[in-house]
Formats: sequence, C-alpha cells, structure tokens
Amino acid sequence: MSTQGLEQAFAVTRSVLENVQPNQLDDATPCQSWKVRDLVNHIVFGSQWFGSSMDAGGTDDDGNTTPDFTDQDYLAIFDDGAKKAVEAFGRDGAGEKIVKLPFGEFPGAAFMGLATTDTFTHAWDLAKATGQNTDLNPQLAAQIFEGAKASIPDQFRGEDGKAPFGPQQEAPAGASTADQLAAFLGRKV
Repeated sequence: MSTQGLEQAFAVTRSVLENVQPNQLDDATPCQSWKVRDLVNHIVFGSQWFGSSMDAGGTDDDGNTTPDFTDQDYLAIFDDGAKKAVEAFGRDGAGEKIVKLPFGEFPGAAFMGLATTDTFTHAWDLAKATGQNTDLNPQLAAQIFEGAKASIPDQFRGEDGKAPFGPQQEAPAGASTADQLAAFLGRKV
C-alpha cells in the first residue's frame, strides 16, 4: 500500500511544528478545548500512536491522555513516530489488516486515511494558531477533502470534545483548499 499521502502529511506537519515558538504554547487554537501545547502534544503522540497501533493490530488507548512533549525535543520524537508509522503502514498486507481501536475496527487502508487526515488537519490547526500560512500542500488537501466529504457522516459531528468533528462551517470566498477542508471539518476559517 502506498504511504505517499501519509508521508506528505507528516512532512507538512513537521514544517509547521518546527516554526512553533515557545512563547506560543499557551495560545488558543481552532480546537476550542486545546491550547497550542495540547495540540503539539496530540500531534507528537499521534505520530507514535498510529504506527504502534497499526503494528499491534489495535489498542485500547484512545489517545486522549498524552504526555507533555513540549519540554523535550518534540521534533525528534515526532520524526521517530512518523518514520515508524510510515514503516507500519507500508508493510506487506497492511492495507487489509484489521486494526481494532476504541472507536471501531478498520482495515489498515482506512486507518491510514484517518491518520493522514488527522495529521494534516491538526497541522492546519497549529498553523492557524501560530500565525503561519494555512495554505498547506494544495494537492494533498484536495485529496483529503474529497475523502472527507465521502466518509464523514453528520453523526460524527457535534460539540468540541464530544464528537470527532464540529459542525460544518462556511469557508470564505477564495479560501485555499486546506482552509476549505478545515471549514468542512468544523473549523472557523
């Protein structure tokens, strides 16, 4: 199974992570219940969690309790997790392997789609929160946007912290594809 989209999402996210300044860690983000610090921790933890969950065929850990990586070399930890995740999803048979997670069972290909979308979308959140350019990889944004429109039903939408996605928002005219994706996933652009 090709891991190209996941690799691109990790590369985009890394470029945003490396521009986060220490004095921004307590700033607000588009994720209402998270500060920049929480978002960095979620992204770094996710890079580790995706690969280890794929390799193990599942996990009981829902990823909601994460350590604070911001007082460590979180870029190195992220890089390590991204490398391991790409390796895990790139193994023979990974696309068909069933992965059991706290919120459902997924074939590896679908789980990789979730990992790609989560990683890319939170890169957008972090870019927005820290004043960086949110026009992230237009081609990848378009692919993720099409996949999200086809696979995210209304029952997955709701209040922040209670549902995976917020209510769909309206993107302003001329918004980038990444901004349109963010609005579709419930972010105010």
